Amino acid sequence: MGVGRFVYTPILPLMHARAGLSAGAGADLATANYAGYLVGALAGILAPALVRSPALLRTSLVALTVSLAAMPATHSTGVWVGLRLLAGVASAVIFVIAVSSLHSRLREHPAHLSGWAFGGVGAGIALSGLLVLTLRSVADWRAAWWASAALTAVLTIASWQLRPEPAPAATAAPAGPAGGGAPTLRARPWFGVLFASYTLEGVGYIVAGTFLVAAIEQSSPGWIGSGAWVLVGLAAVPSAALWARLGRRWSHPGLLFVALVVQAAGIALPALIAGVTAGLVSAVLFGATFIGVSTLALAAGAQLRFPRSVALLTAGYSVGQILGPLAVAPLLRHGYHQALILAAAVVLAAAAAAAVLRRGLTLHGVVVRRGAPVRRPARAEATADPDRGGV
Repeated sequence: MGVGRFVYTPILPLMHARAGLSAGAGADLATANYAGYLVGALAGILAPALVRSPALLRTSLVALTVSLAAMPATHSTGVWVGLRLLAGVASAVIFVIAVSSLHSRLREHPAHLSGWAFGGVGAGIALSGLLVLTLRSVADWRAAWWASAALTAVLTIASWQLRPEPAPAATAAPAGPAGGGAPTLRARPWFGVLFASYTLEGVGYIVAGTFLVAAIEQSSPGWIGSGAWVLVGLAAVPSAALWARLGRRWSHPGLLFVALVVQAAGIALPALIAGVTAGLVSAVLFGATFIGVSTLALAAGAQLRFPRSVALLTAGYSVGQILGPLAVAPLLRHGYHQALILAAAVVLAAAAAAAVLRRGLTLHGVVVRRGAPVRRPARAEATADPDRGGV
């Protein structure tokens, strides 16, 4: 999924230079991919049984591979849009199935295990960036797509036996710290704040996720952009495991706030400071946080026991990803720096929502960290009221 979803970013400058792709058309291809991602996420909401389908997982892996291999076969922007739409649908289905499987099967295991699984996305980004960096001096954009399709095919074979989330038990688990019951009245409203934060993150992060390489190449040698994308992936590999470990000591909403602030700084950096150093530092900060943000937000949603939280949060994230390129499209005629500044501001808004979430849960005695959310009895009268108990 990391290759199929994100290889477009380092290939985009090559398509601008050698395939006649305009900046506006490049944004359209990105939007199509994100629209497809939304469709895949909505499928997980409307038909939860799909999340437990091995056949659908394997079909999506094959479809993602085929969508990459077909990109060099045409110069039609319309066909490219359709292929990136297909890649988006397949990516979302793979992501929702994989994350749901992780949360159900590794719930009683150390948090860093699922974090390393999220790091697979970063590994895919690093490998795809390395492919493009290697090929850009000896081949054209077509070879980059074919190579990424071949890599995706190899990874598809490696992940063919992934087991989706098992079917739910016939009887509902009891509510409480050890059970998987419904969210309490204390926890439920705060899922909306989490949803808003994660949706805003989708808006801001995807602008950098799509245009960071092109922005860096505006003020640096061409190879620096692809090299920066490799750094994004390498920084992302351990990041989710690191944030998961930190989640054992601090609340997920608090860590989410920190990660979003750091990410906003990374996104704004190449727009504010020109040069190789700023570009590479930006890549490390962005890579070290964007998968960590997903890890923290999705884990917080699952621990609040909100029904189908992974699919719902992914859908909001997907809506944000569609809005991001559309919001910055008028700015692209002046380059990418203004777009990055706007994206950083949106991510800061997401951080503000995470701060509200942390404050609200603290005031209501709900602590969200590794394991089920627990209620901290801040007031004696609240402790004595059984109808206002925690999760």
